[in-house]
Amino acid sequence: CIPTAFCSYTGEALDKKTPLLRSMKAIEIQAKRVLALFGEAGERVTTTLGAEQEYFLVSERDYEQRLDLMLTGRTLFGYSPCKGQELEEHYFCAIRPTVNEFMKELDDELWALGVSARTKHNEVAPAQHELAPIFAETNRGVDENLLTMEKMKLLASHYGLVCLQHEKPFEFINGSGKHNNWSISADGKNLFDPGENPMENLRFLVFLTCVIEAVDEYQELLRMSAASAGNDHRLGANEAPPAIVSMFLGDELGAIVEALVDEHDYTSAERVSMDLGVDVLPNFIKDNTDRNRTSPFAFTGNKFEFRMPGSEQNLSDCNMVLNTAMAKSLKEFADQMEGLEGEAFEAAAIEYIKHTLRDHKRIVFNGDGYSAEWPEEAARRGLANHMTTADALPCFVEEKSFALFEEFGVLSRPEVQSRYEVKLEKYNKIMNIEIRTMKRLVRRDYLPAINDFAAEIARHIAEVQAVMPDADLASQRKRLADLVDGAAEISKQLEKLHELHHASREIADQQERANMNAHQIIPVMD
Repeated sequence: CIPTAFCSYTGEALDKKTPLLRSMKAIEIQAKRVLALFGEAGERVTTTLGAEQEYFLVSERDYEQRLDLMLTGRTLFGYSPCKGQELEEHYFCAIRPTVNEFMKELDDELWALGVSARTKHNEVAPAQHELAPIFAETNRGVDENLLTMEKMKLLASHYGLVCLQHEKPFEFINGSGKHNNWSISADGKNLFDPGENPMENLRFLVFLTCVIEAVDEYQELLRMSAASAGNDHRLGANEAPPAIVSMFLGDELGAIVEALVDEHDYTSAERVSMDLGVDVLPNFIKDNTDRNRTSPFAFTGNKFEFRMPGSEQNLSDCNMVLNTAMAKSLKEFADQMEGLEGEAFEAAAIEYIKHTLRDHKRIVFNGDGYSAEWPEEAARRGLANHMTTADALPCFVEEKSFALFEEFGVLSRPEVQSRYEVKLEKYNKIMNIEIRTMKRLVRRDYLPAINDFAAEIARHIAEVQAVMPDADLASQRKRLADLVDGAAEISKQLEKLHELHHASREIADQQERANMNAHQIIPVMD
């Protein structure tokens, strides 16, 4: 399809591309103002995206035996496998021949479309894989990712396979994400590259500080941008980040930030002490640590990897938020610095960096995001922890959100409101499908199977006892009692789910219905 923008007769954007392009324009305008302060008159500034797409491949035969997988994209019932991903050998094994053939045809189809598919490999979970392209300008990167997702689904059938792009198709093993590798480029020069001289270091520190401020100020919007019914099941474990937004900088950058905040000398990874004065900013190493896979937003050498988006999502939303929030931070810096030159500018820039980092250092966390202590620590820091989509979406229509998008012409108030309502409605519709599917499976498949099995055991007990009145049948009787009691409990929970489901459908307010789905119905489904 030709990339197309959609608008209403009254001028509101109806698509995801138009606001993304507006946000790219906003960040370009403000980044040029900042670069001008460094004597760099860039002709063009753009954001870049590298979208890592994870997915599962399962056989069509197995897929067709699972009504829940076909209707909802995930298995609503199941038991942990005797052998799952604990050995992690799938990650390190050769790609299976059939999958390899699929990947080859996928590459050929994508390259023919101009999509620069590059990396392909197995992922940790059995039957899970990943494709990553060479980075491109953000709007093109989004288009290419959507084309990639379509091609994956279409071509899998050539090999008797089905491509699953749901964020959590199977419990007990990894879900699938879509890591959003985001950077800013000025005339082909990466602005998140630390550079090789003091002024380039200062420019890098300014842009780094603005990112830290943007992520801290608009952490809830970033969480909202990655919120979906499917992603709610993925976030928080198995190599997916938690629902709390934080930033990982690594040892090197973390030490620099601490040195600036506390105003002490910085000691590099090579144990060389440097004064962070205006004239001798350090030529520090880009990144000398491994990525923190528990972090939602990690610096990885010359870009930031936003790891929260799910595999099924369109990356326009999170990049629109990132670009607009970053434009806001760059604007604040430029507003304060314009008119200053030379040493006065350098001194003012260093001071701006220091006080901004002090104000926003709470968002920087290099520790274990899976630890039980982190949610408590995050709460002490004042960071938001929206565990579900229902919790995450309301921030979209807060005055702070309206003000941000209106200031830069990215979204009008009606455009924000409509997107919020669409996201809510989609969440509730997906929940409705999952609930109905679950009720159907329990009524038509699982309860009858349990009752048939219980009857079989009862007949076995009766037949054995008829021949051997003194036989020890305690274990069989216990199994029968467990089945009968379990079936009764399932029937009770099913009735409860049915009542809650019908009550939720009577609620007109979509946010209230989402709250009920998230906090009352999902626990009963579990």
